[in-house]
Amino acid sequence: MSQRLRTAVIGLGHMGRHHARIYAGLPGVQLVACIDTDPSKAEELAGKYRCAAGTRIDPFLGGVDAISVAVPTVYHEAVAGLLIEAGVATLIEKPLAPDSAAARRLVEKAAKRGCTLAVGHSERFNPVVLALQRMQVAPKFIETHRISPFTFRSADIGVVFDMMIHDIDIVLHLVGERAYRASGVGVNVLGDHEDIANARIEFASGAVANLTASRLALKTERKIRVFSPDAYLSMDFQKKSGIAIKKDANLNLLKLARERNFEDLSQMQGVDFGKMVNVEPLQIDDVEPLRAEIEAFLHSARTGARPAVPAEDGLAAVEMAEAIVASIRAHDWNG
Repeated sequence: MSQRLRTAVIGLGHMGRHHARIYAGLPGVQLVACIDTDPSKAEELAGKYRCAAGTRIDPFLGGVDAISVAVPTVYHEAVAGLLIEAGVATLIEKPLAPDSAAARRLVEKAAKRGCTLAVGHSERFNPVVLALQRMQVAPKFIETHRISPFTFRSADIGVVFDMMIHDIDIVLHLVGERAYRASGVGVNVLGDHEDIANARIEFASGAVANLTASRLALKTERKIRVFSPDAYLSMDFQKKSGIAIKKDANLNLLKLARERNFEDLSQMQGVDFGKMVNVEPLQIDDVEPLRAEIEAFLHSARTGARPAVPAEDGLAAVEMAEAIVASIRAHDWNG
């Protein structure tokens, strides 16, 4: 591998354009090519970042060390499979694949070839999630809301694979389990796939997650609430802010309840609960999640270290999303 990491992006839609921007601005990195089946898109970005333009990856395989795949999900396996066979470190935008069978084949192919394969679950690098991880909470109940107006960028997949997949990955990462039962309901309004969905995940340990996603809202909201025996956390992905209410910081409130020997909480009428509770703002760093994701991927490409979001995690997210969609389709609205 050359001292200056040679990179490329294939698929120059909304996300691919951001990947190209970041590669072009990173030190020690050379953006070699912008690739898209639409030559006008490729030529536009190639001109902007002074690199080659192409409509196919084949001509660049010998001169690229790492590449981002941001093509539509249905083409992930075909495109990434070619890159893996060529030994090119590959970052696939979420979801890893349109179904678990295709995702598993990619994982196995990368393992056999010894090729770096990472998945673009950028919310893992959101400073809100990093702050949450630093607290090392053991989640017992997680609630997520991810709603926005329809952008029409991912009409080929439903809202579970389009939007909820972010929260699926976060939930799996925080809980750290793979044994669970998933159920869901959803409604398709504009096309053949669900546009609104709610899922309930019950893990073998007893932890529970409730996930809601909609791409038909009139506002954008991305929030997560985490309840554990020691803390409650409320976090806003979009605003990059959050608060924590820790048990050890509220021992005086618990002590008061015990000392007064309250047998019924109604006896605390007149007490201002909000003023009694110690609420702490979370310390959150201001970083761009996608840039942090790409920097982590390039570190793995250079060193061979395990990716921050490895292909196996991408497979786990697809498996859960698939289980949720299957439950949605099986739901009988007529009883």
